Amino acid sequence: MTVDELLQELERLGSESTVKTFRRHGANGKLYGVKVGDLKKLVKYVKGNHDLALQLWDTDVSDAMYLASLAANGKEFTRKQLDHWAKTAWWYMLSEYAVPFVAAEHPDACILARKWIRAKATNVASSGWSTYTAAISIRPDDELDLDEIRSLLALVEDGIDKAAGRVRYCMNGFVIGVGSYVKPLLGEAKATAKALGTVHVDMGETDCRVPVATDTIKKIESMKRVGKKRKTAKC
Repeated sequence: MTVDELLQELERLGSESTVKTFRRHGANGKLYGVKVGDLKKLVKYVKGNHDLALQLWDTDVSDAMYLASLAANGKEFTRKQLDHWAKTAWWYMLSEYAVPFVAAEHPDACILARKWIRAKATNVASSGWSTYTAAISIRPDDELDLDEIRSLLALVEDGIDKAAGRVRYCMNGFVIGVGSYVKPLLGEAKATAKALGTVHVDMGETDCRVPVATDTIKKIESMKRVGKKRKTAKC
């Protein structure tokens, strides 16, 4: 399928009720309101076609951009292409999920994440924290820089109160990610989570809540799933 044909199909699959839901969550750009389950049905038309995935992203239509992230292979990207995705992800479904889905698969995922974390733009910084979280969820511990992760936990504790709302959300998620996926750092993650307490983020006109890191890590422990890696960061 071509980009135009996929856009036509996305428009057909979209619904006004889903658009309204996304608008409440802060989506203020172009979208058709396609449910993720329906997007996954179209992955087969894009998977394996890197150029088509890039073209879909550049439509600036949220549904097409998310579809691109589900179908793309992060290992095929250049760092310049991933930087472009991080800079142009215009709402959190893209910056905190779509970009990390792909960036986490790249060999330089943690290098890119470190750079993005320092960005002034909220969407890029959010992508940075979420990409690092996604990367540690799918990489063996012996491929991770544990000292660097410790330093990032300290950065969260010292800087979360000064960060923008969505960045705070992702920093909190990083602490949960470390406690969930990096067993050697469970103790440090729990200590950081305790120091954070309840993180407050304006979630707009939604029922969403910021997960309490201490509670979430404790739940993962009780399920005996600490250190259990994921096959993919995509969902």
